[in-house]
This record gives sequence, structure tokens and C-alpha cells, in this order.
Amino acid sequence: MQDTTAQIVEDTTPLFTNDTIVFGLLMVALGLIFYTAKQKTGFWNKFYKIIPALFMAYFIPAVFTSIGLIAPDWVTVTETGEEIKGSTNLYYVSSRYLLPAALVLMTLSMDLKAVFNLGPKALVMFFTGTVGIILGGPIAVLIIGTISPETVGGVGPDAVWRGLSTLAGSWIGGGANQLAMLEIYGYNQKLYGGMVFVDIVVANIWMALLLIGIGRTARIDKWLKADTTAIEELKEKVSSYSKKVERTPTLTDYMILAAIAFGTVSIAHFGAGYISSGFENYVDSMPAGLKRNSLTFLSSPFFWMITITTIIGIILSYTKMKKYEGAGASKIGTVFIYILVASIGMKINILDIFKNEGLIFVGLVWMFIHAVLLIIVAKLIRAPYFFLAVGSQANVGGAASAPIVASAFHPSLATVGVLLAVFGYAVGTLGAVLCTVLMQMAAAA
Repeated sequence: MQDTTAQIVEDTTPLFTNDTIVFGLLMVALGLIFYTAKQKTGFWNKFYKIIPALFMAYFIPAVFTSIGLIAPDWVTVTETGEEIKGSTNLYYVSSRYLLPAALVLMTLSMDLKAVFNLGPKALVMFFTGTVGIILGGPIAVLIIGTISPETVGGVGPDAVWRGLSTLAGSWIGGGANQLAMLEIYGYNQKLYGGMVFVDIVVANIWMALLLIGIGRTARIDKWLKADTTAIEELKEKVSSYSKKVERTPTLTDYMILAAIAFGTVSIAHFGAGYISSGFENYVDSMPAGLKRNSLTFLSSPFFWMITITTIIGIILSYTKMKKYEGAGASKIGTVFIYILVASIGMKINILDIFKNEGLIFVGLVWMFIHAVLLIIVAKLIRAPYFFLAVGSQANVGGAASAPIVASAFHPSLATVGVLLAVFGYAVGTLGAVLCTVLMQMAAAA
């Protein structure tokens, strides 16, 4: 007898599906956030002393998604039962166009020597974050496995530890490393969407907590007994330079800034396409194995786009273009960053936290261990909260999120986040493999 039962697909169409309308809604939200954040007295003044505006730029779009106003992707079910999938392009546009534009504009006034003078604590905290991910995975598997063995069970391609390997790749490196782990360990691709879901939920919860912490930076640094001298000197140096060259921008200034920003975007995409294609051919020609998969990030256009953008920004910071900081280069870059933050925020549905609770708890325990190790090391070496937050996000969020967190402290620090994120791409696959070996042992224990 033939089984006539069919899986019922839920219609998840949001109220607004047109990107033009959604973008306008996000911009209105950002405008209201900045308007209320500038209030000198009353409720909003007290509110933003606790919750930073950058967090609200992330949280409000998440609320819009959670209540069904907007969505990153959706399924529309017609009257005839046909399923039509839809999605927004806002995050892609923000991350591929506005992010590199923001990075070059915020790098124009950078003092590379002063960045290096920040010392080794930035790298120490970055690699601490990496170790936290490597150790956090197997510990989380052991803890959750003791409470709910089936959550971390499975055999063959369905083994959960194989799926968790993709999280390790994402949280140490990025998307390219994540896909490399999927190829190395052969996780069931029909179940892979569940791991991507855990990645999005847990990573965004952690990013939200880091953003909240920025509003308490002074208190956290005091508790850590951190030496913030080098950071404050860099911020002061850039701020002083900005005031020195500050002028009332003209239309010509804005057009030249637009040329610098989007000319760089064009060059970065052009170069990234050729370079990534060349490395893709090189990597594909290598015999299958760990060496081949550890180099997959080199075939990622996004990696090369960010790298080329950063190099161009650094070069321009040694030219007369640097003076365009006085015309508001970093301010325009910050506008682009906030739009990116809002587009990231709309990717998370708060209600989804209550779906697939088992794997979500694995991810939360994993991230908790990562956070605890960062706090312990920061306390021991007296590292500022800036290094803790950016070192963590360079691992977990990669090049798309690390400069967001870094620039929240000061626009001149955005490049620090990018440089650390590049390390993440380089060590992502090897670190994830080590983490996966330990998770496999933990799952079998």
C-alpha cells in the first residue's frame, strides 16, 4: 500500500518581503536608535548608559524577524500547495559592498605603527579564543552527553560529532573552513542545515552579549585591572588627527570619498575573483587530505575581498587621502557598519532558540567555556576588554563581525578586528580538526 501522507510545510512568509521596504524599515529603526541615544536626560539617557546603541541596532531587527515583519528567508505556500522559497539580499549586499567600503574609509586615518604598539596581548587573546573553541567542543559533548546521550549520538554520516566539526570550523575560521570540515568528515548534508542553525543562534547570542559588555567597558577593565594605555593613546592620536584636519565637507569631498570607498570595493572584488579562482585550481589539484582542506580558505572570494580591502586601506593611510578623515570618512564608514549590523540582526529569530534545544545547549555550553577561558586569561595578563571581545569575535564571527565589535570601541580600531580575523582563516581548519578529534573521543566515552 502506497503511503499517501505528505509532510506539511509551514508558510513562513513575513509581512514585508520586498528588500526596498525592508531596507527602509531597518533605516528608520537605526534613525530612531540614534535619535533616542542622543537624548541628554530622561529614560533614554539612562537606557543607553546600560545598553549600547550598537546592540539595539542588532536587537531591533531581530525582534522584527521574530514577530514576522521581516525574514532572512521564507517559504510561501500557494493555494495549490506549491512551495515558493524567498530570501533577502540585504545581508549579501551589506557584507560584500558596504563592509569593504566601511573598512577602507575607517582605515584611512589608521596609524599602523600605533596598531602594532598595542602589543602581543591582542594575539594572546585571539589564540586563547581559539583554544577555548578547541576545548569547549569536547567538554560540551561530555556534559550534554551525560544528561542526554541521544543529543550527541548518531552513527556513520549522522554522527553528531561530525556535524559539530562544522561549527568548530566556523567558530575558529569562517565559512570556507566550515565547508572544509563538512567535506573532511562527511556529515549527512540533509542534517547540515540544523548545524548552520545552531551556528547562527549561538554565535549571534554571544555577539549580542559582547556588544552589551561594550557599554560597561570601563567597569570591566577596572575589574580586569587592565592596562589600556596603548589603546587610549591610539584612540587619542586618531581623534587628535581628525580634529586637526576636520573641515566642513563639500560635495566634492563626498564624491571623492564615494570613489575611494566603492572604487576599493570594485578592485577588491575584481582581485578576489581572480586570486580565489587561481587558488581554487591549485587546491583542487592537490591530493585529498588534511593539507588540501586546510588551504580551502585561500579559494574563498570573501577572504581575498577583505584582505585586498585592508591592504588598500593601509596603503592609502600613507597618502594624502588620509586627510579625508577630516571630511568624515570614518563617520560614513560607521554608517555602513550599522547597516551591516542591522542586516545581521535580521538573520536571527529569537523564538528559534526554543527549537532543537539539545544542540542549542551544546552550542551554548561550548561558547560558555570559550568565554570563561577568555576571562581567565584576560584577568591573568590584565588584557583590556577590547582585546577579549575582538579576540573572541575574530574567531567566532570572522571578518564580517570582528570589525563591527572593534569599531564599537573606536572607528580607528576596526582594522585590528580584520587583521585578527585573517589569522582565524589561516588556523581555522587545523584547529577544527583537532577539536573534532577530541569531540569524537568525547562522544565515544
